[in-house]
Amino acid sequence: MMIKRRILPILKQRLRETPAVVLLGPRQVGKTTLALSLEKKDRAIYLDLESEQDLAKLSEPELYLAGHLEQLVILDEIHRTPGLFPVLRGLIDRARRKGKRDGLYLLLGSASLDLLKQSGETLAGRVSYLELSPFDVLETSTNEKKASVDSKDRLWLLGGFPESYLASDDAVSFRWRQDFIRTYLERDIPQFGPRIAAETLRRFWTMLAHGQGGLLNIAQLARSLGVDAKTAASYIDLLVDLLLVRRLPPWRTNVGKRLVKSPKVYVRDSGLVHSLLGISDREALLSHPVAGASWEGFVVENLLAVSPDGVDGYFYRSSGGAEIDLVLNFPEGRLWAIEIKRSLAPQVERGFHSACKDLDPARRFVVYPGDETYPLGDDIQAISLPSLAHQLSKIKS
Repeated sequence: MMIKRRILPILKQRLRETPAVVLLGPRQVGKTTLALSLEKKDRAIYLDLESEQDLAKLSEPELYLAGHLEQLVILDEIHRTPGLFPVLRGLIDRARRKGKRDGLYLLLGSASLDLLKQSGETLAGRVSYLELSPFDVLETSTNEKKASVDSKDRLWLLGGFPESYLASDDAVSFRWRQDFIRTYLERDIPQFGPRIAAETLRRFWTMLAHGQGGLLNIAQLARSLGVDAKTAASYIDLLVDLLLVRRLPPWRTNVGKRLVKSPKVYVRDSGLVHSLLGISDREALLSHPVAGASWEGFVVENLLAVSPDGVDGYFYRSSGGAEIDLVLNFPEGRLWAIEIKRSLAPQVERGFHSACKDLDPARRFVVYPGDETYPLGDDIQAISLPSLAHQLSKIKS
């Protein structure tokens, strides 16, 4: 089954506007598949920088690439050859002098924006960045695989990596995710930093899954792992850079109250959360203590994935108990307050009302697993995840 990616028209637009586009995302998220769909339609050239054969073509990169200035060149796993960036800058500037200012290069990378920016500073003013996330609820809601299982719940259980979501059954999906985690730990992660024992990092990743959506406590994580706080912090940074973990920052605007200062931490893909914890099917998930926190992380990731450019996500928590699970801050300063409940009859707690008085958000929602939208009083709407995601996706950035 082929699922249409929402980012495709955005990617095409960026390629019409800038000479180079960097498409970021973790391994196996579908970057190559998306790029190859462009190759077939636009006579693009695709080079996999993990392939010895393709690397050989770039033994003299300027000589080879200069012969293809009229075509889109797709360079996969660009983080493996940071020395190409100065060459690309020169070729882009040469093409600009000839009047060509649109898509020359599509660069695919498995590392985060921060990591690539360090290598790509030479492309300043010549490059645009996009992030490809795993499948989101809007992409899968019209591509339901099994009639007996709602696509939203299937996506929550299996996560959004294409090979996991599209697997023939839950057991096959679970095995794929277990292999994915092992490959990341043993082969991929060592490429990006100091050698870290795979078993140590697996324990750390599993600790984060157990504490899904909790406040980051580096000292506690370090003690549990038997390392110093600086080392534990570097592990978090690495997983964030690889787009596998999210640090959701606290809202810090002065509201005259003492606010929590630590970020929340989420393993970004719910399917990986469940694999790290050994949860292989829906029944096991619903009876597991992590179910509520896993649902919260799933909703947070989906809403941030579909939000327009310039919308930032935070959470709000005061020492007095006022709390909002997700605060969306729009560029013009407008706020949306979103509470997340894993209940078909959600109740709004006092802390959410109190937090809304502090922040005065323009819109107030409670996202719950049901399908109907209805008022809960005090300008709060109960709403399904697909419905709210659809609303966000229609807002122009």
